[in-house]
Amino acid sequence: MTALFALATTLLWGLADFGGGLLARRTPALTVIVVSQTIAAVVLGAIVVATGAWREAGSGLWFAVAAGLVGPVAMLCFYRALALGPMGVVSPLGSIGVAVPVGVGLILGERPGLLQFAGIAVAVTGIVLAGGPELRGAPVQRQAVLLTLVAAFGFGAVMALISEASTTLTGLFLALFVQRVTNVAVGGTALLASHRRGAPVLPADGRRVIVATLPALAFVGLADVAANGTYAQAAQLGPVTVAAVLASLYPVVTALAARFVLGERLRAVQAAGAGLALVGSVLLAS
Repeated sequence: MTALFALATTLLWGLADFGGGLLARRTPALTVIVVSQTIAAVVLGAIVVATGAWREAGSGLWFAVAAGLVGPVAMLCFYRALALGPMGVVSPLGSIGVAVPVGVGLILGERPGLLQFAGIAVAVTGIVLAGGPELRGAPVQRQAVLLTLVAAFGFGAVMALISEASTTLTGLFLALFVQRVTNVAVGGTALLASHRRGAPVLPADGRRVIVATLPALAFVGLADVAANGTYAQAAQLGPVTVAAVLASLYPVVTALAARFVLGERLRAVQAAGAGLALVGSVLLAS
C-alpha cells in the first residue's frame, strides 16, 4: 500500500505542476498559487465541518502550520529560479529535496533492504535526468542555484512535516486544511506586497481570465491537496525512505504530460530518466 499511495502522489503532483505551469504562462505565478490554494482551503473546510475533524485538533497541527509556512516560500523561490534559468539545470536540481524526508527516515532508524537502496539510487538518478539537465550552454547564475537549493529543501521539508501532522484520516483532513489556510495567508501577504511594489497580480485580460480558468485552478489546488494526503498515508503505512522517493517521481509525470498534451518532444536524456525512474520504482516496491 505504501508504493500505491506514493505513486498516486507522484501522479497528482506531476499533473498539478503541469497544470500550474500552463496557468502561469498567462497569469502571475503567485496569483495562481493563492487562488488555487484558496479553492482547496474552502473545499477542505467543508470536509472538516462535515466529518467533525476539528475535534482532533492537537499539537500535531503545528507540523501543518510549519508546512504551510514553508510551502509558498519554496514555490516562489523555485519559480524565481526558473525565471533566471536555465530551466534544464534548475528543474532537475530542485528534485534533490527528496534527500530531506529520506534523511529523516534514516535518522529515525529506517533501514531499507539492499534492493531498495539500489532503487533509491536508480530512481533519484532518473528523477534528475527526467528534468533534462543541461550540461552545456548558458552559465547558471549563483542566485538561481541558491534559490533552487532553498526551494528543494523547502519541498522536502513539506513532505517530512505533513507526514507528522496527523495519524488518523479525519485528523489528516484538519491538518491539510490548516496547511492550506497558512499557505493562503503567506501567499496572500506576498501577493499584496508585490502589488504595492507595482508588480502585476492579474493577467493581461484582467479578471475574465481568472474566472475562465477557475476549473483549472481548482484542479491544481485540489490535486496538490490530494497529493499531500496520499503522501502522508504512504509515509505512515511504510518506510518514509521508500515513500519519499516514489512520491518524488512527479517530474517524470510532468514531462510525459507535456509530451502527450502539448506535443513537446522528450529529449534522449529525459526518456532515459523516465526509464530509470520506472526501474527504480519497481526496485523500491519490491
